[in-house]
Amino acid sequence: MCNNVINNIKTQSNIKPDNSRNLLLTIRYDGTNYHGWQIQSNAMTVQEVFQNAVSGVFGYCPDIKGCSRTDSGVHADMYCISMKINSNMDCYRIMGALNAHLPHDIAVYDCRQVSDDFHARYSCKGKQYVYYFYNNPARNPFYDKYALHYPAKLDEILLNKCAQDFLGTYDCTAFCSIKSDIQDTVRTITQAKVERNNDIVTFTVSADGFLYNMVRIMAGTLMRIAQGKFDINCIKNIIESKNRKFAGPTAPAHGLFLTKVFY
Repeated sequence: MCNNVINNIKTQSNIKPDNSRNLLLTIRYDGTNYHGWQIQSNAMTVQEVFQNAVSGVFGYCPDIKGCSRTDSGVHADMYCISMKINSNMDCYRIMGALNAHLPHDIAVYDCRQVSDDFHARYSCKGKQYVYYFYNNPARNPFYDKYALHYPAKLDEILLNKCAQDFLGTYDCTAFCSIKSDIQDTVRTITQAKVERNNDIVTFTVSADGFLYNMVRIMAGTLMRIAQGKFDINCIKNIIESKNRKFAGPTAPAHGLFLTKVFY
């Protein structure tokens, strides 16, 4: 997966005389025990744990750049990090050393040297998220932390048709948490689809960027359509309203995965 979306990044094969290098590391993590990526003063985050691992390997912690802020409890199958280090340790050894210092719910699976101007966040062209529903009358303990249990039958064909109304470039305020103070709320959604694989129903969405809780609110809106509480043609009206109160609830965090980062 990683190579499919970062193969356009300029890589560097020569180490500078001062051993200064810019590295791109790709990790995956189970977000259950963390309050998202970004450092917080009163809660454990993925960034804090990762920085501790970097310090354990190099004896100091460089400035670490993450590709995105993820909500508390959200998971990532692909999360990209850039950092500049002064070390001639090869990338394979760095990956192994970091994994030796990381807990079992966080793992590095790719490390490469990139151009000095690469930035995990600002060089990003877009992201893909997947929201997972476990669609079966009986709860499955193996999915409890990674998919929202939805016992009533989901019509994935209908929901996929409705999801197409998410596509386009528009003001996404209606799908943004009221806690957000972001000014630019226009985003371009390039992919939105609902699919089924046995008891797993997925909502996949790609965009050039996402607002706070955006995918979870989109998923919650689809749930309201599935429940018959929202009209099947409601999404366009919700978009035009630019009002959070007309969209569905914010779906629980544990069903959401960051799956791809595009550069």
